Amino acid sequence: MKKLIYLVLLAVTSVSTAFAQDHYIADKLFTYMHSGPGTEFRIIGSVNAGDKVQLTNTNSAAGYSEIVDSRGRKGWVESKFVTTQQSMAIRLPKVEKELAQAKEALSNARSSADSEKAGLIDSLETRNQQLSELEETNTELNKQLTTSQTEIRELRARLDTQKEDLLLKYFMYGGGVAGLGLLFGLLLPHIMPRRKKSPAGWA
Repeated sequence: MKKLIYLVLLAVTSVSTAFAQDHYIADKLFTYMHSGPGTEFRIIGSVNAGDKVQLTNTNSAAGYSEIVDSRGRKGWVESKFVTTQQSMAIRLPKVEKELAQAKEALSNARSSADSEKAGLIDSLETRNQQLSELEETNTELNKQLTTSQTEIRELRARLDTQKEDLLLKYFMYGGGVAGLGLLFGLLLPHIMPRRKKSPAGWA
């Protein structure tokens, strides 16, 4: 018994939820609205495709649904023409708007990418130019370094030669002085007169 009550409540809830949803007339030029659930009932008007309607009742056996249109008219239409999906007449502008926004976003992204690409190319060219200048500077510095090293070697060779010349001069000068001293020592006794010995008995 409880199970039966639960199923009834569930069915009522499902029907209430289905009726509460927005419904639309499916994409067809129009459909006739009858006074009852069948073609044998008189036609009381027509509903255009895409019109928003309120679902109030259904007759599954006849395949008809009772609706209330936007003008407040109440009648029956074939259930296959009642749907919860908006018609293309409503969806198409939204889709077109979304498509336009997507195209604009894509265009902006492409422009941004092109701008970034151009910036990267400029930056790369600048860096390449700086690198080329640094390489030229490095080459010039290497040349100057080589020249300086050559000059240093030449100056060191000159200095060594000058040291040798100076040592030779000192040696020759020292040898000359020693020779003159020796010569002077040899000549001095002959130049200086010898003192005569005093006779014995002289004071």
